[in-house]
Amino acid sequence: MTYFTKRYHPPGTSPGTLLQHEKLPQVPLQILLTDYTDSDYVEKELDSPEECRTYMKRDTVTWIHVQGDAEPDVIRQLGKLFGLHHLALEDVVNTGQRPKVDDYNDQLFVVIAHPVMDTGDTNVTMAQLSMFIGHNFVVSFHPGENDPFIPVRQRLRDHVGRMRSRGADYLFYALIDMVIDEGFPVLEILGDKIEQLEEEMLGSPTSSSVHKLHHLKRSLIILRRMLWPQREVLNALAHDDTGIISDENRVYYRDCYDHTIQIMDLLETYRDMVTGLLDIYLSSVSYRLNEIMRVLTVIATIFIPLTFIVGVYGMNFANADSPWAMPELRWYYGYPLVWLAMGTVVAVMLAFFRRRKWV
Repeated sequence: MTYFTKRYHPPGTSPGTLLQHEKLPQVPLQILLTDYTDSDYVEKELDSPEECRTYMKRDTVTWIHVQGDAEPDVIRQLGKLFGLHHLALEDVVNTGQRPKVDDYNDQLFVVIAHPVMDTGDTNVTMAQLSMFIGHNFVVSFHPGENDPFIPVRQRLRDHVGRMRSRGADYLFYALIDMVIDEGFPVLEILGDKIEQLEEEMLGSPTSSSVHKLHHLKRSLIILRRMLWPQREVLNALAHDDTGIISDENRVYYRDCYDHTIQIMDLLETYRDMVTGLLDIYLSSVSYRLNEIMRVLTVIATIFIPLTFIVGVYGMNFANADSPWAMPELRWYYGYPLVWLAMGTVVAVMLAFFRRRKWV
């Protein structure tokens, strides 16, 4: 199971060095440009980063989104065009970073974890979203195959609301909010899995149930590890003092911060439920074992006096000249009388056990 991809530099590599990781599967690269004002909108796919140079000179909001695995040369070109810091570009290449926000004077660099649930399973993949924001531009990197920002791009295209008149910092918020809210459907799927597993645990739990339980627990641990730091990121953006985030749009970042709190509350609740399910499983196994042992104990207890009776009469001391012989061995109805006695013992013991509510 792959929860997230971690790429790293060999020890001793100079800071800011961009290396190509050839051993990892490559996702086709797309460079999508979105350039807009309140009255104008341009959207196109670029063949190279150089094509966006013309749009940088315009008094517009320019959004460059890189989808897939970008080669170091492409990242270097974008970094040179937009003046992106080389240390931040290194973090773009080396995915698996902890969510964070870095201030590089006239720009902010943000890393956000994007949770993705595999269809029909509980495997959670954490994709790293790397984003830069300046006063009139946003540059974003997403390594997955599917573009997560299609709804945002559609809102810009349809000119819904006042999004195209609020500047780059509002677009930056919309992108972050889109990724943060992706956590809700993931947690909803996990919540359904937990409910199904709870019914299974209360019914007839098996070793397969325990496997599913540990699978869910690992997924929740990974989610918590990657989503917990995002509260700090949103809190820092909501209280940004660089001037990149305007006072008018700061309230939206606070709303996004509230979403992270809700996600963490759900996540902690599900973790407690999974821990409780493990206790339910252990209690269920212990209860079933106790039931089995109780039945076996009752059976063994019933057969103790019966074993004693047949053991006594199995000694066969039937000497007619001895006063200490067993007279019952020569009785005409001895055999059925012994069975009657043993049946009476069993009936009395069962009545006694039932009265004491042992059976």
